[in-house]
Amino acid sequence: MKRIVEILIFLVITTSFSQEEEMFQRGNSLYNQEKYQEAIDKYASILDTNQESASLYYNLGNAHYKLSNIGASIYYFEKALQLAPNDEDIKNNLVFAQKATIDAIDVIPEGFVSRTIKKFTNIFSIDGWAWFSVICIILFVTLFILYYTAYSSSKKRIFFVVSWGVLIFGIFGILFAFKQYSFMENNQFAIIFSQEAIVKSEPNLRSEEVFELHEGTKVKVIETVNDWKKIKLTDGKIGWIPASDLKEL
Repeated sequence: MKRIVEILIFLVITTSFSQEEEMFQRGNSLYNQEKYQEAIDKYASILDTNQESASLYYNLGNAHYKLSNIGASIYYFEKALQLAPNDEDIKNNLVFAQKATIDAIDVIPEGFVSRTIKKFTNIFSIDGWAWFSVICIILFVTLFILYYTAYSSSKKRIFFVVSWGVLIFGIFGILFAFKQYSFMENNQFAIIFSQEAIVKSEPNLRSEEVFELHEGTKVKVIETVNDWKKIKLTDGKIGWIPASDLKEL
């Protein structure tokens, strides 16, 4: 009976994967036919099944860009980068979409050390660093066994040094994975979806208007009060905006 259940589960998973792959390919076909909204609907139906991938978000970003939905385009390119932070195609298309935005916001430059650490951290996604660490640990165990079983002293030295070097790389992989996770947990970003959003000094419509933002601008969400979000820009400006005007990444 247990075997039958396992086979049924396997068949369900396989069938589900096949259907999602078919929808993805159908979406690609519609995109190539310049039926961009229909392609978006196909891609969105995959997201409705709680499945995601960098390629799916990337294609959604491209389809929205073709329809001049700049906010949605940037949002999906950013989602794709979360899963594939080192993908050059995603980065390049994100830059093209950002050039279509209205707001020009200054960016406070990062220090050399923090910029270097961020560069190394973004080589892989969280899952990528986790797999990197697992592989390093497996290699460490294998090399350590070879160290114990080797007869030659020169081979012992090589296996010993290399095994500990691999272990150190694995530890760094774990640290980078935790750093990425911590950054994502403590830094919630969002994309402005409204064509024009009024930012207020307080979380109510009666408060003073401090500045305006437009579709596609990326902001950091630092607080939520009812249906309002407190946001911060890269130039340090802070204000409150209705939650309906943005979409959190």
